Amino acid sequence: MELTDKLEILADAAKYDASCASSGAAQRSSRGKDGLGATNGTGICHSYTPDGRCVSLLKILLTNFCLYDCQYCVNRRSSNVPRARFSPQEVIRLTIDFYLRNYIDGLFLSSGIIQSPDYTMEQLILVAKTLRQQHQFRGYIHLKTIPDAAPELIEEAGRWADRLSVNIELPTDRGIETLAPEKSMHTIKFAMGSIRRRIDEKAEEPKAPAFSPAGQSTQMIVGADATDDSTILNTAQTLYSAYRLRRVYYSAFSPIPQSPSGLPQRPPPMMREHRLYQADFLMRGYGFQAAELLDGPGNLPLDIDPKLAWALSHRDLFPLDLNLAEPQMIARVPGIGLRNAKRIAELRRSRRVRYADLARLRCSMEKLKPFIITADYRPQRDTLPSEALRRMMSEAPQQMSLFPALQEAA
Repeated sequence: MELTDKLEILADAAKYDASCASSGAAQRSSRGKDGLGATNGTGICHSYTPDGRCVSLLKILLTNFCLYDCQYCVNRRSSNVPRARFSPQEVIRLTIDFYLRNYIDGLFLSSGIIQSPDYTMEQLILVAKTLRQQHQFRGYIHLKTIPDAAPELIEEAGRWADRLSVNIELPTDRGIETLAPEKSMHTIKFAMGSIRRRIDEKAEEPKAPAFSPAGQSTQMIVGADATDDSTILNTAQTLYSAYRLRRVYYSAFSPIPQSPSGLPQRPPPMMREHRLYQADFLMRGYGFQAAELLDGPGNLPLDIDPKLAWALSHRDLFPLDLNLAEPQMIARVPGIGLRNAKRIAELRRSRRVRYADLARLRCSMEKLKPFIITADYRPQRDTLPSEALRRMMSEAPQQMSLFPALQEAA
């Protein structure tokens, strides 16, 4: 098979893995040194990382052959899809060639399981180690870790990769047992724990060899089973606290051809994935707990964002006087973000905050009006029932058209 044909198959097979942002990588550059690449440069880039840098990664699988038969995976053993396999040398060649052509800034490499977890992990490590040692590649490398691989292999992977990730895939033990019986939640979490311990050891001993400086991440599939958003968010919260993950990524389940009968035949709403990302950001950045965003079983509302939903269910805390409230509480007001909460706290050191100040800060005025008090403003509808307020502030989701001009002509 030609290299370009392999690339077409294995790049397409990697698209279902969402956990490929490169935030938090150590700042490296080959300027004035041997080798090539950097983690702080720009090229022909197509995506933005959470820290604002624009990067593009060569995102591929080493192979989409796999010993496992996870029901939700397009590359499962029983799936009837075209198969291909790169050699480590071919991945190295593609990475170097693409970088020199200014196509990419780094590599995201995952793989199906071939021969054994240890063998597969050794192949992934060989790619990263050769790029670093023989080619002095200083760009970003993200390796997907095989949970069942030996701990010493995972430890070696962390020496060469900027970030490691162990995909938990499903948020519950029961989901793993049902849809991926050849995997084990215990093994997955054991691998996460091993990575966390090595990262902690490096933090305590700065002179120790580098180990996964951009931390670790994971991914959960949304909608492959009946697990609700409350369970997903509580699992994410546990993963953040227990393993200090940089990110939990959420991927809406996509039905695949000839999928097993136990799987949904339709994907979940994409808005559900979006709401989970919003809720996840509230937990990571704003200090929300999962139980605050959903105080019982169920899913996040699709018609309003989680922050607004929380505010509507806690009307006793509002309207909030922005001249008296703590900055952490100001940040919880719908329409006011972390940066503007800090600016408001700084402004009131010199004078009282007025309604026009919020407009100048470009806060979302329509969203915040029912929830704030300023020196010259108090909402007229602060006693309006939450359900009525929700109807006023929610919008029915609409599918955008790819061809609006043709729709208007019709």
